[in-house]
Amino acid sequence: MLTRKIKLWDINAHITCRLCSGYLIDATTVTECLHTFCRSCLVKYLEENNTCPTCRIVIHQSHPLQYIGHDRTMQDIVYKLVPGLQEAEMRRQRQFYHQLGLEVPGDVKGEAGSTKQHPDPHRNGEAKADESSHTEAAEEKQEEDSDYHRSDEQVSICLECNSSKLRGLKRKWIRCSAQATVLHLKKFIAKKLNLSSFNELDILCNEEILGKDHTLKFVVVTRWRFKKAPLLLHYRPKMDLL
Repeated sequence: MLTRKIKLWDINAHITCRLCSGYLIDATTVTECLHTFCRSCLVKYLEENNTCPTCRIVIHQSHPLQYIGHDRTMQDIVYKLVPGLQEAEMRRQRQFYHQLGLEVPGDVKGEAGSTKQHPDPHRNGEAKADESSHTEAAEEKQEEDSDYHRSDEQVSICLECNSSKLRGLKRKWIRCSAQATVLHLKKFIAKKLNLSSFNELDILCNEEILGKDHTLKFVVVTRWRFKKAPLLLHYRPKMDLL
């Protein structure tokens, strides 16, 4: 099997901020058009503007900051592609807070603790190193679980019923993680309508049935095609096609 090596230079345009031309730090995406920037760059820009720096679409007339969201997936990709970027950024943040005489925030402090101490397998034994890594992994997972995906990029959705056989939702407007899938929405609707099974539902976008494993971000990009928020989805009883 042939493999092709891609130089970092070739994908720089996709992982850099258009405002500062540096690699994305605390990647933040405009929910209206899905363009991504460094959070500090975008927030500073939106203090005097209400349009996307890339496509100039109006984010919101008066409150654009409410329509941007942290893009954890993009930031993870950038950190994995650029060697040493995450460590360098954590180091700069710690230096910044120390210079101001302020306490280092929890996330940065946790990163500092994990990078300061590395168990030495020759001195402490392999078992102790493994135990330490398992403990760190458990702590990271617990932190992610307690967040309930609130720091993910968010998507605004309108769930409409287009069948007389089902009733509409009392609250059809929802906002959730862009990493949520169509299956999650099926389960949500089934629970609200007291259906016996979520498999009895079809969810459609632009009259096209969506696959259960499609993420909402995928739907926004490929089916909704960056149209104005909210993402309009319809649900109906599942139709068996011959």
